[in-house]
Amino acid sequence: MRVMLMMAAALAVTTSAAAQDVRRLGADARQAVSITVYNQNFGLVREIRSAPLARGRTALEFRDVASQIEPYTVSVRGLDGGRLRVLEQNYRYDLLSPEQLLRKYVGRRITIYRWNNVTGREEPFEAEVLSVNQGPVLRVGNEITYGIGGRMAFPEIPDNLIAEPSLVWLLDSDGGPRRLEVSYLTGGLNWRADYVFVVNDADTRGDLTGWVTLDNQSGTSFRDAQLKLVAGDVQRVRDDRRLRVGRDEAMRAVAAESPLMTEEGLFEYHLYTLERSTSILNNEQKQVTLLEAPGVGLRKRLVLVGQPYYYRAQTGEVASAQKVSVFLEFRNTEENALGLPLPMGTVRVYKADRSGAQQFIGEDRIDHTPRDELLRIKMGEAFDVVADRRQMEWRVTGSCESTSAWTIEVRNRKDEAVEVDVMEPVGGDWTILDSSHRWERVDARTFRVPVQVAARGTTTVTYRVRVKWC
Repeated sequence: MRVMLMMAAALAVTTSAAAQDVRRLGADARQAVSITVYNQNFGLVREIRSAPLARGRTALEFRDVASQIEPYTVSVRGLDGGRLRVLEQNYRYDLLSPEQLLRKYVGRRITIYRWNNVTGREEPFEAEVLSVNQGPVLRVGNEITYGIGGRMAFPEIPDNLIAEPSLVWLLDSDGGPRRLEVSYLTGGLNWRADYVFVVNDADTRGDLTGWVTLDNQSGTSFRDAQLKLVAGDVQRVRDDRRLRVGRDEAMRAVAAESPLMTEEGLFEYHLYTLERSTSILNNEQKQVTLLEAPGVGLRKRLVLVGQPYYYRAQTGEVASAQKVSVFLEFRNTEENALGLPLPMGTVRVYKADRSGAQQFIGEDRIDHTPRDELLRIKMGEAFDVVADRRQMEWRVTGSCESTSAWTIEVRNRKDEAVEVDVMEPVGGDWTILDSSHRWERVDARTFRVPVQVAARGTTTVTYRVRVKWC
């Protein structure tokens, strides 16, 4: 009996909503809009719209929402006081299209116009839509047919087909013009950071510019919006209820103006706010400036890296003309013209040639980087600095233990001297018995040998090491 009463009450509410005249509220009623975009392909939309409500119950169609909205995240509240209750919420995403229109007319009659070459005009005839499955199946007179050419005409648009996704509420209020604050999460909003780093001739300083590229594939536009960006790894629960109506339209890039963004801490993440309103259209990529840091101090490092397996067998010559990797390092500190949290992104590095033209010299991705941390960007492999590595001696000195002697010849074909960091990841329990150069322990399994190599010169490093790996 209780179940029947609940069903009857629900039916009464639905019937009441259907009986009401639906009031439509589009983007033209927006008084304010702000979007907070997370770099995990979703965003939070907050709008304030002015809505004329009737006393008692009002059916309100809230248009111009994102097509990738997550309906179960919608929040509605009145900002003017008084009574406002949401009795019912429906998310309508059955969009008007030729195929959907035909589907809604299954079992109904439509008009088809075909061109008559003899009379020189269109001639109409009626047809009943029997099915829409890999094309419409029609009844024309006493025949069942398909693949008919011609223009189809429909007497009306069905009530359950809409031009764009909408929220429909059944509201109970004390009436009057009301300001509604509506917020929801939606997919299809994403952003990424990109950095341009222009280094000087000596590779000791550079000008760093950060850009934010915002991608709006949410299904709606946001004009004159306040823009906020959240950087960090925000936990979200995967939910298969998420409704997505995607679009595959081309994106266009829009150049940004120069204002920078302000940054603040938000829980365990970082929030960046654009200090002006901006319009973000659907299917648009927009770029805004994140930071400008001229004169960032940096250091170029040449690194030669070995492998742990070198020390566990008799190998002879391990590598000939081995490549030396090139890195740029700089500290994210205030003293170094930075000192703010840097969102994850790609750093692209440029340097001027003799004519003054900027040339691209490498790129690398950085993770979310707090202030005061060291950033290391791999640029590629050096052209003029190479090394040969040879095992000169290998003896078994015990169970899972060996002693080996090594020669590393580093050759510099440049016109200036260089320093190469020889990084040796030995692994196991190791002891350096003797070395031609000063070495330092980096960690439990690695030691480093800084090697100075003169212009067009050669430096040879030798050392003996005992390793036990079990």
